[in-house]
Amino acid sequence: MTAPAAGREHVARAALYLGGFLGPFGGGVLVVLIPELQRTFHASAGEVTAAITVYLLPFAALQLVSGTVGERIGRARTIRWAYVAYALTSFGAAAAPTIVPFLTLRALQGASNAFTSPLLLAALAEATTEERLGRSMGTFNAVQTAGMVMAPLCGGLIGAIEPRLAFAVPGLVGLMLAVAPMPHGTRASRPARARLRDAFNRRSTTVATAGFLAFLALNGVAFLVSLRAAERFGLDTTARGLLLAGFGLAGVVAGRPAGGLVDRTGPCPVVIAGALASAAMVTLVGVAGNVVLMAAAWLAAGAGSSFVWAGLNTLAVQSAPENRGGAISVVGAFKFSGNAIGPLLWLPLYLAQPELAFAIAGATCASIAIIGAMLRSGGRPVEVPAPERARAAAAAPH
Repeated sequence: MTAPAAGREHVARAALYLGGFLGPFGGGVLVVLIPELQRTFHASAGEVTAAITVYLLPFAALQLVSGTVGERIGRARTIRWAYVAYALTSFGAAAAPTIVPFLTLRALQGASNAFTSPLLLAALAEATTEERLGRSMGTFNAVQTAGMVMAPLCGGLIGAIEPRLAFAVPGLVGLMLAVAPMPHGTRASRPARARLRDAFNRRSTTVATAGFLAFLALNGVAFLVSLRAAERFGLDTTARGLLLAGFGLAGVVAGRPAGGLVDRTGPCPVVIAGALASAAMVTLVGVAGNVVLMAAAWLAAGAGSSFVWAGLNTLAVQSAPENRGGAISVVGAFKFSGNAIGPLLWLPLYLAQPELAFAIAGATCASIAIIGAMLRSGGRPVEVPAPERARAAAAAPH
């Protein structure tokens, strides 16, 4: 491969990672701006926080089919048009005159993002050699986690200038990504028509179940950590924010090493180890006798979650080569559903007995290890199309 072509491939892969960052960043930037948006739209806190829900619901629901749709009409085409739609709805949200148009445009933002995230991961998988697949999946998870971590910080900094800019800036990035090059492995169309049932095969739905449990028992208990820190140790808002950020920061740091371990040992052992470590740490958060131990346990749980997701992402892209994007989007729909259900499940348990809530969350994490063992013993080898791997091998960095 010539130097210009190799350089183009590196830029294209970087654009995939930036797209992985943009989705969670655009979704989470609102969290820190609720008081400012109340004043901007003359709305209640409930009306503004509804923007979180209306973003996540179409984002999760449409992922049941978005990957398959993208595989049918072409990944590159779908990703580009989704970026354009994301940019336009972002600009619309920034310019919305009242709360109702703002909520409508946030819902459309979430719907647009549903057509980028799974297809970006599928494109990355087919632009990566088999030997480096785990590392790429771990890095993608790390940049998505970075998006979640950076969203409140950047949202606060931008919001100090003008809250509406926090929605316009992601729109500008979306437009840039819409014209960015795509890796050579991102094919315009598939030789065989992608079918939705291929995305729901036994292996992909098993991985999706593990993803549901991971978001339910890890990301879904973050609000309990905040409550526990306030009630038991008297931490103020800033201190609780730093405590919660530790989970994401640990995930960012651990993402690439976790992916490297997947390449060396296979995804299932990494999922099992990460799930068991996370189970122990989540349980420890509930019984920690001082804030230092609690913070250390939550930090370690964040690192453990990266090992879980490095393995699960790899399993997801391998689970349905006939409809890779569809399988990934199904996993995405399940995991965000777990995050949404978390408060409904954990809060009543926490109010009854805080330690019990964290112990059950820990047991839920441990159940992911059982699923990992099932996948390891019952998995079928997945053949990746040779021409794609040959192209990826030529383009992969060394």
